[in-house]
Amino acid sequence: MSFSSQVKEELSRQIHKSRHCQIAEIAAILSFSGKLEETGQGDVLRVYTENLSLARKYFILMKKTFHVTASITVRQNIYLHKNRVFVISLSDNEEVKKVLQAVKWRSEKNEDIRTRELVQGLLIQKSCCRRAFIRGAFLSAGSMSDPEKSYHFEIVCAEEEKARQLTEIINSFDMDAKVVRRKKSYVAYLKEGAQIVDMLNIMEAHVSLLSLENVRILKEMRNSVNRQVNCETANINKTVNAAVKQLEDINYIKSTKGLDSLPENLREIALIRLEYPQAPLKELGTYLEPPVGKSGVNHRLRKLCEMADELRQTTSQGKNV
Repeated sequence: MSFSSQVKEELSRQIHKSRHCQIAEIAAILSFSGKLEETGQGDVLRVYTENLSLARKYFILMKKTFHVTASITVRQNIYLHKNRVFVISLSDNEEVKKVLQAVKWRSEKNEDIRTRELVQGLLIQKSCCRRAFIRGAFLSAGSMSDPEKSYHFEIVCAEEEKARQLTEIINSFDMDAKVVRRKKSYVAYLKEGAQIVDMLNIMEAHVSLLSLENVRILKEMRNSVNRQVNCETANINKTVNAAVKQLEDINYIKSTKGLDSLPENLREIALIRLEYPQAPLKELGTYLEPPVGKSGVNHRLRKLCEMADELRQTTSQGKNV
């Protein structure tokens, strides 16, 4: 089971105690997956989904909130690799009317009051209702990437205006959701791991939240170790390259002028470097008499490097003449 499916399974088993939150979640499900279809015997309110978790959640919510029992049928979708499609239908005219009025699709006079909005503001005035609405939206049209690979949370909307309203609802919790167009749809999304953790908390998916936090901690530890190893490797390479260059310079001076021509302090460090070719500067300083610090050793070796470069230049000019 994918991580996204685990989150939905957890959310599908949560039924909020407050009726206004239940209505807000039903409104979200109907906004994304619901259709009001006219028949010869009246209106039928249907929800179409391939997600068993959503079908179960919607069925339970309808029964608990409105005391109605919807019918469930299963169809094979031949256009989508024969996936099952769950159809949850409510056909009793009075029951349909009651639900539509509650989610603000119909007025008390049974007039159609739907707009281009995703949801009427009256249904999501309270923070708990906004949480419920986001929960229903994610169950209906949301997905999450595997946190082992990347951090990505999204809910797909059919229209840009609806996606913008959804981001406003999400961002009311101090989030930073954005909208992007994808083919014919508009996607409200989050990319940062910390914000996705917060989103799971908003939707009250606490078990999934802990799982995601564990993954984040392990990834951060791995990244920290990798950075430290890379840093140490770079330092080792730098030290080795510097030591190789120092040995080349000392040997060049030895083969041309000879080390006896050097001042005592430079001759001493040259001999120590030849004897301990792999030792770091701090260690080299302890072999001198009296001992010299790292900066002092570095200064003397730099002087040897400059002398070697001058000798090379003089030798090159003599050959050209």
